[in-house]
Amino acid sequence: MLLLGGTWLLFFPNAPYILTDLIHLKPRFDVPFWFDLVLLLTFAWNGVLLGYKSLHNIQKIIQQLYGKTKALAFVVFCLFISGYGIYLGRFERFNSWDILAQPYSLIYEIKETILHPFEHYHTYGVTLFFGVFLTLGYFSIFKLKGSKY
Repeated sequence: MLLLGGTWLLFFPNAPYILTDLIHLKPRFDVPFWFDLVLLLTFAWNGVLLGYKSLHNIQKIIQQLYGKTKALAFVVFCLFISGYGIYLGRFERFNSWDILAQPYSLIYEIKETILHPFEHYHTYGVTLFFGVFLTLGYFSIFKLKGSKY
């Protein structure tokens, strides 16, 4: 279960990462801007919702095994780690499979941000921003749905 859960967590940030693809949105002469905007937002929204659903499924499993409080803590942890994963992907250009393809570079980057936090304020800013954004979105959606955490 730990191997499956770890693999899931490794790929989980890919779902909300799609939101950052909005930086590629530029006016083009052959396609209306609104078309590209709607297309990107549709993919991003689906990615976020499916990511949230998978997280909710994991949350239910953890809640059965360890209780509601630990499950909620795990959810928040995953969403903030996902914020860090988004940073690693968008700004450092790492991919989920780089844990196998170039583990030393990835581990070095992670180590540097932990050991020298004041030299990596951008890292913590992006992580915090996306962590808060994803956490608010997650709990808002499940609260609107009427689901109890």
